[in-house]
Formats: sequence, structure tokens, C-alpha cells
Amino acid sequence: MSNALLEVKNVSKNFGGVTAVKDVSFSLGQGEIVGLIGPNGAGKTTLVNLVTGVIPVSSGTVLFEGQDVTRQRPFEAARRGLARTFQIVQPFPAMTVHENVTAGVVFAANESDIEKARSIALEHLNFVGLGKEVDRPASALTLPSRKKLELAKSLAMQPKVLLLDEVNAGLNTAEIEGALDLIRSIAQRGITIVIIEHLMKVVMSLSTRILVLHHGELISQGLPDSVVSDPKVIEAYLGTKYLERRQILQEAK
Repeated sequence: MSNALLEVKNVSKNFGGVTAVKDVSFSLGQGEIVGLIGPNGAGKTTLVNLVTGVIPVSSGTVLFEGQDVTRQRPFEAARRGLARTFQIVQPFPAMTVHENVTAGVVFAANESDIEKARSIALEHLNFVGLGKEVDRPASALTLPSRKKLELAKSLAMQPKVLLLDEVNAGLNTAEIEGALDLIRSIAQRGITIVIIEHLMKVVMSLSTRILVLHHGELISQGLPDSVVSDPKVIEAYLGTKYLERRQILQEAK
């Protein structure tokens, strides 16, 4: 992809004798929403950890805005504009909602003016729908609100690429719809999003492209309709029943 924001080239990760990620290559453009799917243990979270410097790559290259960032550390990734959420939401429980996001602003933007940092944090909290929760302890939030807080903390880092790991886990149908609207709003700001997700209706609703990992290998990538029809993806992950249900739903429209 020309003018790629993020490029992953032939990246592999070995843990002892086990290859968790094998020779994976892909690129991301500005404003894309890319779904990353695959069975449990396929290497999805490991791949995100490699891209953000949480764990070192065994081989291969990661380029961000044309710069080699393969050996970057997590705080360096965040300051460059590579932000992520975690599958298990991790706010600072003893701090208020406002303080949690303010800390993100101070860290990522290196903002020494605390009042300015608080003002920026409030903008992010209003954007995700937590403007009325600013003074509550983070520990008192419901799961959906904790997930919104995680997004606000990520936005405070002024990301260019946002990696979302199972942000819809534990949410009901109505809460998922709200989360999808919020993710679309983030993408409209020009932020590139990679979403790790097991719910295929979420992936198909959001994604402009899909990447599929299986046993650490990228077995398919491309437009959503093409990927979910790929025999390798059906065999490794989706199963024939998914394709049959999808065809029935399409014919019913």
C-alpha cells in the first residue's frame, strides 16, 4: 500500500520452540477500520503486542510513518501515535474518571499545564459519553462505562492508529450498538483502527478490510465479502454454517 501509515513486514515471534506469529505482512492506511480475526490462540493479541513494543519481534520489521520502529518500547509507541486498549479493562481504580484521562494527556502529550490537560481530558470524556461521570471513582463504573473510559484514555494519547482488543466483550446488544457508533465516530476523525473481535456481525459492520490469522499465519486479507468467502477462512475459523446463514440473510433482504 502506498503512503501506508503502518507497515508490518515479515514479522515473526518465537517463544522457545513455539512459533506464535509467522512471517506476517500487512499495511494500514489512514482512516481505515481493519478487522483482525481468527480462532483463540491464533496470535492476534501477540501480533498487537509486537506492533506496540510490548514484546520484541524475533524477526521482521515494523514501520510507522516510514520510520523503523521495530525495537520501540510501549511508551515510545504511544507517544508516536500507536495506542491500544486491552481485553481486560485496566483503569486506575483509586483515581476519578477525570484523573484517569488527565494522566493519559500528561503522559502522551507531555503536557505540563495540568489545567490544560484537564480541559483536554474533559473533551475526550464528553466525546465518549462520560461527561457526567468525571468525578466518580473509576472503580465505581459499570463495565460499559469502563470500556468508554479505556477509549477516552486511548484518545488522550492523540493516536494515529488505535488497536482495539475485544472492546465489545461482555456487552449486551444495545451496548454493542453504542460501541459501534463510537468506533465509527473515532474513525471519522481520521484515526486508523484495528479491531480484534470474535463477533462477526461487528467485524462485517465496521471493517473496510479484514485480516485473518490462524496458527500465527496470515491466511487471508482483503475486502470483507471476499475474506468470509475464502475457503481457507471457512475451514479454519468460520465454518460452513456461518456462510449458509449469511447467504440466507442476504437472500431475505
